Amino acid sequence: MFTSKKKIEPIFAKKYKFLILKYFSILILTLFSAVMLYAQTPDEQIQLAQQYYNNKEFDKAATIFLELYNSQKSKIYFNYYFNCLVELKDYETAEKILKKEIRKNNSDLSFRVDLGFLYKTQNLLKEADEEYQQALKLLQPDNNQINNLANAFLIRAEFNMAEQTYLKGRKMLKDIYGFYFELAGLYQSQHQHNKMIDEYLNALELHDSYIQTIQNRLQSSVYSDKENNLTELLKSQLIKRIQKNPEYIIFSELLIWLYLQDKDYENAFIQSSALDKRLKEDGSRLMVLARQSVTNKEFDVALKAYQYVIDKGKYNTWYVGARSEYMNALYNKVIDHPGVNYQDIINLENLFNITLNELGRSKATFSLIKALAYIQTFYLNKADEATQNLEKALGSNYLTPLQIAECKLLMGDICLFNNDIWGATIYYAQVEKANENEPVGHEAKFRKSRLAYYSGDFLWAQAQLDILKASTSKLIANDAFSLSLLISNNLASDSTGAALQMFSRAELFIFRHNDSIATLILDSILRKFNNNEILSDTYYKLGELLLKKADYQSAVSYFDTVSTKYNYGILADDALFMLATIYEKYLHDTEKAMEYYQKILNEHQGSIYVVYARQRYRVLRGDKIPDEELFFYNDLKP
Repeated sequence: MFTSKKKIEPIFAKKYKFLILKYFSILILTLFSAVMLYAQTPDEQIQLAQQYYNNKEFDKAATIFLELYNSQKSKIYFNYYFNCLVELKDYETAEKILKKEIRKNNSDLSFRVDLGFLYKTQNLLKEADEEYQQALKLLQPDNNQINNLANAFLIRAEFNMAEQTYLKGRKMLKDIYGFYFELAGLYQSQHQHNKMIDEYLNALELHDSYIQTIQNRLQSSVYSDKENNLTELLKSQLIKRIQKNPEYIIFSELLIWLYLQDKDYENAFIQSSALDKRLKEDGSRLMVLARQSVTNKEFDVALKAYQYVIDKGKYNTWYVGARSEYMNALYNKVIDHPGVNYQDIINLENLFNITLNELGRSKATFSLIKALAYIQTFYLNKADEATQNLEKALGSNYLTPLQIAECKLLMGDICLFNNDIWGATIYYAQVEKANENEPVGHEAKFRKSRLAYYSGDFLWAQAQLDILKASTSKLIANDAFSLSLLISNNLASDSTGAALQMFSRAELFIFRHNDSIATLILDSILRKFNNNEILSDTYYKLGELLLKKADYQSAVSYFDTVSTKYNYGILADDALFMLATIYEKYLHDTEKAMEYYQKILNEHQGSIYVVYARQRYRVLRGDKIPDEELFFYNDLKP
């Protein structure tokens, strides 16, 4: 059966009307999108284009970047547009727009590099090389153009062409600019270390004012050197240059710097003294080396450097300073080493007296007066003689206000050594009052609080220590915090304070260098108090006393007890740090030292030792550490 014409027409009319509406809607939406695109601000267009580009919607990104380039003529938009075409494999359009830009701006050689890159993408290697060579051929003696072309090659990973560009630029510009740093950076990225070093040393040969920049760059290169052979390569090349051209002093300066970066103070001394002799200097560079060696506890090198200056004679500018600092370095060497030898102390006292008799007593030699008084009191049982010497210094008019305060603090310590509690209190109080807002005043307040702790007046001591925790001096604040915490923790677990009384008494004997009695008291605590907060502190303190005697294995046993049996306590990370230090410095067991540094990192992320532990772990593992990351915890005492 056929449907009548009258019934068919309305159906087709209805369908036709629907199609018209559908395509009209699409057209309206397309036009609306285009209008919206043009209505967007440039910033919004850039953001949208970048979003498309990052999402790999290169067709949409290309449309917007082309519009942006046509309206603003910024090369960055052209580069994005070109990259979109390459990603879309629309090589014909990409080649067309590049050739158009080359015709418009023949001096911008980067377009030729992009054209060569486009050919290379299509495996047209001959055509690519022709474009690269043409770009190099058109290069003019213009610094900006040379750099721009080299950068264009670098962007396309054409490192050989970038090198040729810099070398041709050097030849064209002659003495104006040599592109040493650019070539050195290029060679570093390609791990061509010999060439990199040559560029830096050639630059230094022409302009010794580049020394700081070159040092910074070499430091960065050494740090990023995974094979750890760059330092030796650099030393070797420097020594060759010094032997070939000894008149270039700057190479010797750089070699000394390199030895210091490598903590090779012995070779730094050899080079520094040789340079001093060659230039007939006054020893100033040896003084700098000696002081740096002292800071890093390289006392033997420091003493040799000071002696070198002393040997120049009494009329040398640095003679008095070298004599005085030599004695301070020797004092630190003797006192700092575990197991202090009595005869070494006797010899040290004699040398102090000889030096002071020669140089005289003045503010310039006050550090010697103070050090002599300390060893006489705490090592030689000559407190009366020490007191007389300090009183003479106080009675003179040559001390500065700070030196007067330091002198009184030491006299307070001597009073405490002699069990003259009242005398110690007076000296500490005088310094505190005269220097209320100064670090030395805070130190006096701390010693006065510690004196109260030694005397068993725990609550008063804690109140003073809590004030000091806000001290501007980090060291004093840390000491105050530690002692306050010791008091509060132990009084909380034992309100009678019996164990703390014994412990503070032991610490007083340690202060007086009467370690044998202190050890007896600490052993008594371990026997008498089986389950007390003070036990971890007691084991730790016994470990310190054994370390002072250079009984390293026994010290390890006590610190290990603290780190395992009391691993929940506040001294656990301190004990791990001491274990790592003993194994590294005294037992020379790198593996065990690394093990304990690693435990600090893994089990005590909030510890004050984390940064240092990470650094030491990396050093022991063989990593190169840049100088700005190095932390010298010479005065860090748990």
